[in-house]
Amino acid sequence: MDELSALARLLAGSGPWSYAYIDGHTDHPEPEEEARRRAVRDRLEQTTAGAADVGALAEALAQDAGLPSPSARYLLIRDGRVELDARFLGPRHGPERIGHTQIPPILPLLRHVQQDKPYLVVEVARAGARLRAGRTHRAGAMAEDRIEGRSDTLSKVPGGGRAQGRYQMRTEEIWKENQAEVAERVEELVSEVRPAFIVVAGDVRARQLLIDALGAATRELVIDVDANTTAPGAADGAIDEAVDQATSRDLENEFAAARARAEANGGSNGAHGTDGVLRALQQARVETLVMDARWLATEDDVLAFDGPPWVGRDASDAAGTAHAYPMPVAEGLARAAVLTGARVVITGKEPAAGEPLPDRAAVPPVAPLR
Repeated sequence: MDELSALARLLAGSGPWSYAYIDGHTDHPEPEEEARRRAVRDRLEQTTAGAADVGALAEALAQDAGLPSPSARYLLIRDGRVELDARFLGPRHGPERIGHTQIPPILPLLRHVQQDKPYLVVEVARAGARLRAGRTHRAGAMAEDRIEGRSDTLSKVPGGGRAQGRYQMRTEEIWKENQAEVAERVEELVSEVRPAFIVVAGDVRARQLLIDALGAATRELVIDVDANTTAPGAADGAIDEAVDQATSRDLENEFAAARARAEANGGSNGAHGTDGVLRALQQARVETLVMDARWLATEDDVLAFDGPPWVGRDASDAAGTAHAYPMPVAEGLARAAVLTGARVVITGKEPAAGEPLPDRAAVPPVAPLR
C-alpha cells in the first residue's frame, strides 16, 4: 500500500481519529508482549476515544507479528475501523504517541515513509548471481531471482603452454557471458523497481565484469561492496551496512537537492521560512517541504482547516471552511503538504526528551515550488 496516497485520502475526510505510534512486535516473552499490548489499549481507553476504537486497536495489536525487532507501527482508527496500519523495520523516531483527536499527528509516519527506499542487492559468482529487490524499511523481498550461467570452466590445463592460455581466455569469456546475462536481468529490475541504489557484492572478478556490463545510468546507482557474500558461511553484515549507509546518504542528498532548488535564482524558485512556506502551501505550489528535525519541536501553532487551503495563521485564512483546529506548526505544514501532493523531507535526528540540543541552530523550513 502507498501510505502517502492513503494518508492524503484519509486526512481529507472527517475525524475524529484515534491513533497509535508504537513499537512493533518484540522478542520479549509472550506474557510481556501481552502486558505491553494491554498498556497501549489502556492508554487509548483513557482518552475520549469510544469503545469501538479501543476494541479495533486491541484486535489490531493481537495481530502484530511478522517483522523482526526492532520495528515501529503507526495506526489510524476511525469509527471502530482501522483505516491505516503501517509497519516499518527499525526503531521508532521519538516517543510513543497514543491519543484521540480531530486531526492526528502524522510526522512519525512521514519520517518512516521517507526512509523507505526501493533497492536491489546483486550477489555475484563467476557462474551467475542471486538478485533480490526490497525496500529498506519493509520485511521480505519485492522480487527474487537467480541466474545460473555456464560453469564449464577449467582452472588447470595439463601440459601448460599456449593451450593453457587459450583455455584461460575461454574461461574469462564464459565469465563475461554469465555476467552479461546477470546485467540484462539487473536492467530489467531497474525498470520494474526503480531502485534508489544497487548493492553489488560477491566474487571480486565477477563484480568487475558485471559493473562493466551495466548501462551508464545503472552503474551510477551501484555500491560496490568488497565482500564475497557468495562464499560458504558468509554473513550478510556487509550488505546490511551498505544498505543502511546508502539510505542515509540518499536522504541527505535529497534534502540538499531540494534546498538547492529552493535557493536557485536568488531564492525565487522557493518559499522560505514558516510564513513563506505556509503561503505557498495555501496556494498548493509546494513541490517538496523540507524540514530540519531539530525544528520540529518549534513552539508555534498554526490552524489546520478541514478543507482547502488546509492551513493558516488565523480564521481569516479559512476561505469559508467551517472548522479550524490549532496544532503544532510542523504538523500543520506537513499535513497541508500531504493534502496538496507535496513531498515531505525531514533530515537529521529529532532530540529526545531531556536530550541536549545540538550546537547548530535549527534550519527554518524551505520549499522548492512547482
